[in-house]
Amino acid sequence: MDKISVIDNSSAEFPDKLRNIPDPPKQLYCMGDTSLLHEKSVGVVGARKATLYGKNVAIMVGRRLAESGIPVVSGFAMGVDSFSHEGALEAEGKLIGVLGFGMDMMRYQGNYALMKKCIESGGLIVSEYPPEMHASRATFPQRNRIISGISSALVVVEAGMNSGSLITAKCAADQGRTVYAVPGNINSSTSMGTNLLIRDGAIPMVIIDDLIRDIGMEICNPNTGGFKLDADEEKIFESVRTRSGATSEEIISDTGLSASLVSSLITVMEIKGIVESYAGRIYAGMR
Repeated sequence: MDKISVIDNSSAEFPDKLRNIPDPPKQLYCMGDTSLLHEKSVGVVGARKATLYGKNVAIMVGRRLAESGIPVVSGFAMGVDSFSHEGALEAEGKLIGVLGFGMDMMRYQGNYALMKKCIESGGLIVSEYPPEMHASRATFPQRNRIISGISSALVVVEAGMNSGSLITAKCAADQGRTVYAVPGNINSSTSMGTNLLIRDGAIPMVIIDDLIRDIGMEICNPNTGGFKLDADEEKIFESVRTRSGATSEEIISDTGLSASLVSSLITVMEIKGIVESYAGRIYAGMR
């Protein structure tokens, strides 16, 4: 892995967006491409014990952001954090991981393999703690302000009532960042926190492309795996992409194609890996 560099908060390399938050870190220990600190990026956080719904959404969000050239920021926790980074890696995107401990402690973490992939793919790992410092109950809540501080916006995918992701959301709001929350089943404990965030003013994360537009980035078409689409497949793909997931009925309405044609084409596109079905909806760019 790369050598560790140190950026003091008085240095020109230190990002202004992080320098201007309440209680900014005095320094950042960095491993990887520090230029990513100055790019528009999006934080994606959520439950460590993610549901299948949370996993799929996190992967989809990470992938879609990466397709538009937006680095994905997380705390490298198990669950939603990791899934969002896996989605970004699938789209050959860049990762920024913020640690709640010193970098010498990475090798003892369950996510060490993902951390190595982050660096190998041109990403960045940062920490405000000296390399030899162990994690504690205090360090993880502290690092959350850096996750949101580095980010142009924050997405909370799943969160229970006591989730650390809610601390990150509060930090983001205090820092003037836009907070998005993924709506979930009102009977699911892992969606209780996100649903309450929406009640209290967070923007519902319904169409991922809306977030990309909101932070002033251009939307890029997702990878279709090198397959050439015919005119009808293009219509279906555009419907699914625009909605960031669509039902068959929505696709039929958007495209004007018959139900039988939509059904047969979706089957073919799934085989090609261009779309994927989950929970009654069709999602784009799953290769």
